[in-house]
Amino acid sequence: MISNSTFLITGGTGSFGNTLVNHLLKTDVSEIRILSRDESKQHEMRLTINDDRVRYFLGDVRNIDSVTRAVEGVDFVFHAAALKHVPAGELFPWEFTQTNILGSHNLLSAIENAGVKKSVFLSTDKAVYPVNAMGMSKALMEKLVRSQYYSGSSVNLITRYGNVIGSRGSVIPQFISSIRKSGKVQVTNLEMTRFMMSLEESVSLVLFALENGNPGDLFVQKAPAATVQNIVGALGILMEIESIEIEIIGVRPGEKIHETLLTSEEKFRCIEHQDYFQVPSIDSRDTSTYNMQLLNGVEYSSNTTEQLTQESLAELLARIPLISELLMQS
Repeated sequence: MISNSTFLITGGTGSFGNTLVNHLLKTDVSEIRILSRDESKQHEMRLTINDDRVRYFLGDVRNIDSVTRAVEGVDFVFHAAALKHVPAGELFPWEFTQTNILGSHNLLSAIENAGVKKSVFLSTDKAVYPVNAMGMSKALMEKLVRSQYYSGSSVNLITRYGNVIGSRGSVIPQFISSIRKSGKVQVTNLEMTRFMMSLEESVSLVLFALENGNPGDLFVQKAPAATVQNIVGALGILMEIESIEIEIIGVRPGEKIHETLLTSEEKFRCIEHQDYFQVPSIDSRDTSTYNMQLLNGVEYSSNTTEQLTQESLAELLARIPLISELLMQS
């Protein structure tokens, strides 16, 4: 699929985009297009990735002309452009609506007319039982991808992520910085749990979806989770600090104690692979058994998956390049 193909990554200057581009450049891909609105990050990316197969398109997914221009002649699309920070979404929900919903609609409309073979739209655990504007906007994005509104031949897919260790905005680099500066961290709730996955695993997930997905399929990686208390404890182990002062500041608006990657209904209908769950479009369910066994489904949440201890999480974090780099600086 990848050989001699042209890819578009929206929001491609972010952590995920950089990791995916470096992966694709190891293959005989024909061209990789980066669509983003931040010219400074595009410049930084040019300096670190020196390959003529990478082209940069300055534009915003809110602008249909920018999207149409970037998607022309593309074989595969990864849609990573989004506003993601929960507190900002609570303050400015209309901004999240324009980027995460209208921007996705623009891309789906452009894909419809451009002959794209497959597209993968990146979503989040916050789209499941959403309680904040960010999650609500991503949930509606998923509905658009799975809708019948767009009549093109492209196979449009969805992947959901939990916390991606080492990505921009991840809490772990913030904790490391705070511990290094003051010896303490501010946390919202010690019993809060979050899924843990690496940037490399996030790339593996979208590539698995691209290869195995049917129209409207949703893909989730099986991932362990950890409490905030164990995250702080793991950093203490890695930084060789016996006692880290913890300041409890309370749960922020729109935050959940536990995150969910699959609802009980989705979990019941899913196809289980070794490392992933694949949820077919709702239209493809087997109605003869669906209603009868539905109540036996158990949601896949950060408090029901494998729980990492401080020690096992420390081992995991030590294998993450960005985290190792930050720890060496401390």
